[in-house]
Amino acid sequence: MSIIQPNSFLSVPTGALQIPELPPATITPDGEPILLSLVIPTYNEAANIQKIVSVLSSLLDESIAGKYEMIVVDDDSPDGTWNIAQSLIGEYPQLRVMRRQLERGLSSAVIRGWQAATGGVLGVIDGDLQHPPHVLLQLLQAIEQGADLAVASRHVEGGGVSSWSFIRRFLSRGAQLLGLIILPGVLARVSDPMSGYFMIRRRCIVGQTLNPVGYKILLEVIGRGNVGKIAEVGYVFCERKEGESKVTWKQYLEYIHHLIRLRLSTGRLGQFSQRIGFPIGRFVRFGLVGLSGVFVDMAVLYLLSDPTTLALPLTRSKIIAGEVAIFNNFLWNDMWTFADVSSQQQQWRQRLKRFLKFNIICLAGLVLNVLVLNLVFNFVIPNRYIANLIAIAVATVWNFWVNLKLSWRVTQVK
Repeated sequence: MSIIQPNSFLSVPTGALQIPELPPATITPDGEPILLSLVIPTYNEAANIQKIVSVLSSLLDESIAGKYEMIVVDDDSPDGTWNIAQSLIGEYPQLRVMRRQLERGLSSAVIRGWQAATGGVLGVIDGDLQHPPHVLLQLLQAIEQGADLAVASRHVEGGGVSSWSFIRRFLSRGAQLLGLIILPGVLARVSDPMSGYFMIRRRCIVGQTLNPVGYKILLEVIGRGNVGKIAEVGYVFCERKEGESKVTWKQYLEYIHHLIRLRLSTGRLGQFSQRIGFPIGRFVRFGLVGLSGVFVDMAVLYLLSDPTTLALPLTRSKIIAGEVAIFNNFLWNDMWTFADVSSQQQQWRQRLKRFLKFNIICLAGLVLNVLVLNLVFNFVIPNRYIANLIAIAVATVWNFWVNLKLSWRVTQVK
């Protein structure tokens, strides 16, 4: 048996975002098993962290004293949230703190916290007091009554928002409707798919590789987990009193991206992809990005090599056009195709490393491209543009497979 004791920062788990099996016989200093592991992801919440830890501790001590742990996962906040949280451990022995310095992102912070957790039930609550803490006990009660997943919802009886603008209400409901169209099998199970306040039994997601996009992970949990009964508890979303709101247009775009990716990975195409061991959905995204590169490549090739423009030699023009297209493709692949990896590796050095690898691999592909172009143009089809399309198709397969294995690697997340 292992004993949980106040210590320094928790080690940040590495590798794939998978939840491990429950650690054997983990107990608290009072000799009680851990029932609930509640993760509080934070970034610049110095003004709120002490209050939320105090309120949550008071509530949980009344309900499941000695059977819970709170894990603050902070993304190295400039305002020192991690330092304040660490200083509270002496007063709140159930508190544990993880300081992430090489990763960013609320969703991955939650999963890293769950990976370090020792409870049979995993939960998440925002660190900005916009989620009313007292609802936590209702979620826990729903779990104890047999639910696999308990979700705090703004769209059931007792739920709502305090002072949202018409535009924000419209976007929220529009996102829900869009989700029902794109991913009805998942979205139809909950009324508030963008909720970031819920509890899940560990066994429902053990061993599943979670690849959330953006701030919300509930879709990922339902879409990839083995979730049976779902319960919903109404809550009123409160506007924050301290700090700045993190809601942006980017969140809604990431939500749509997440819906499409889940649709591709959990539908028939995704099942076929798993059977053959090839990431078809990711390849489709890579191919679409490559298509944008085709237009860039063709445009630059025309400007440089066509007899009516600069009339430069074909090979030289192709090399320049290819390099411009490589830069275009890297930006889109980093933001979209491999967003699940790049969102966890956001430091400029990590991004530069990916670009250099991508460039080297694609330059090798460019050599292959140039060889195929010249062979096809000189011996098969004497049309520079058709020959170029054939060369691009051959190089695309090379570029995707090698970049998948070397440039964007989940195992490199640290």
